Amino acid sequence: MKYKEHYDVVIVGSGLAGLVSGIILAKEGKSVCVLEKNNQYGGNLQTFVRNKTIFDTGVHYIGGLSEGQNLHQYFKYIDILKGLNFHKMDEDGFDIISFDNDPKEYRHAQGYDNFIKNLLEDFPEEEEGIRMYCEKLQETCKKFPLYSLQKGKPYYDDAEIFQLPAKEFINSFTKNKKLQAVLAGSNYLYAGDKNRTPFFVHALSTNSYIQSSYRCINGGSQITKVLIRRLKEQNGETYNHHEVSKFNFEDGKICSVTTTKGIEIKGDLFISNIEPKLTIKMVGEDKFRKSYTNRIEKIESTIAAFTLYIVLKPNSFKYKNKNYYHFKDPNKVWDSHHYTQESWPEGYMMSMGIKKNSNGYGDSIAVMTYMRYDEVEPWEDTFNTVAHKNERGQTYEQFKTEKAEILIDELEKKFPNLRDCIEAYYTSTPLSYRDYIGSNRGSMYAYVKDVNKPLHSHLSPKTKIKNLYFTGQSLNMHGILGVTISAIITCSEILGKDYLLDKILESNKHEVQ
Repeated sequence: MKYKEHYDVVIVGSGLAGLVSGIILAKEGKSVCVLEKNNQYGGNLQTFVRNKTIFDTGVHYIGGLSEGQNLHQYFKYIDILKGLNFHKMDEDGFDIISFDNDPKEYRHAQGYDNFIKNLLEDFPEEEEGIRMYCEKLQETCKKFPLYSLQKGKPYYDDAEIFQLPAKEFINSFTKNKKLQAVLAGSNYLYAGDKNRTPFFVHALSTNSYIQSSYRCINGGSQITKVLIRRLKEQNGETYNHHEVSKFNFEDGKICSVTTTKGIEIKGDLFISNIEPKLTIKMVGEDKFRKSYTNRIEKIESTIAAFTLYIVLKPNSFKYKNKNYYHFKDPNKVWDSHHYTQESWPEGYMMSMGIKKNSNGYGDSIAVMTYMRYDEVEPWEDTFNTVAHKNERGQTYEQFKTEKAEILIDELEKKFPNLRDCIEAYYTSTPLSYRDYIGSNRGSMYAYVKDVNKPLHSHLSPKTKIKNLYFTGQSLNMHGILGVTISAIITCSEILGKDYLLDKILESNKHEVQ
């Protein structure tokens, strides 16, 4: 392989934020090199194939992608829209919220007028509360300038926004317990916690999908492929199977990284797309102030997940162009991560994959539910990825099978006869996320945002080392949009905030007018 003597920017980790940062900086004429330890690039965009069926590890649907909307504007600027295939989800109910012992399915629809109209069919007396809720959602999102692509403002407008609790605030719009549960029903998107989750996290997640919701045809890894193509067109370089083992220093700054193969890559600036807790360990805790490492060490990671991947028999189960968020009890919507062994799972999110030439039947289902890391601690000393194949042993396989069977029983209550449609199934646990994505204890969404400690998990992309920057879901928000914005924040520190936003707005000019 032909490496340059020296790069302007070396990016460690090829998740979405790493690749977007690479494209932005390469567009600005910088020489960029991206290093990835795994076989596959893309972090949470990775897909895998079982029984000739494509499964997503992280991307179940994407919001804000219609013309003029925020993610569309960002994707247009990095010029990846043309290569992507999306399928618009059901406009009258892209997310279905449902509960045991209630045959009704409550719909979240696309477009605010439609969202209100559909909810009013089930809650006709609640118009005032529903409208108020929608107003507050949109108002909150406007307070985040990069979310709404506004210039000349700090990253957020109003510090109080971090102290507004989601559950309490949502419940203030209506006394109707069922409606409260329905409005909060998609909180698997951010691992909502009744005592801690701020309303802004709910707003930023939910608003994008209400604006527009799409599925990736043939999985999210197509996004990675187009990103890498664009990066290479800008003369950026990417290397997989290049795990960084060491950061090397000169005069208090990083001068190069060394990979496990002993290759040294030199650069001026280094961006870590690896989780900050892990980055600090890799760089060396002694290189940072004790107060800084302590603070990051103390930030709590969100809960992990258990995911069931089902390969369906051909023509057996109709494709559903929507997601299902199902809870055993409406009162448990904010509580399903406090499960017991007997009550697990207290809820789940079910989503379907879509292929290019669909015949009306589904070929795959993914079902995600919460799982605490301590459940897989007996096997935490094992490590398994495609590049490093290891078995975790018989008891682990048994554990996964037991959990999968319990989850299928739960699914059958909502989708009778689903069992008869299953050709095969596969599972992932918090250990899979830890090993493939490099997330702390298999955490789903990086760090807990806590209203009681509003700035505790708020990390700057600038680290205490002059030429080391963070990017990725731990910085800002998770999800495709949140992570794209984190790359914008990181690159803004390097290029200048207004300068970069000007470029993004300029590239979208003729569309937004």
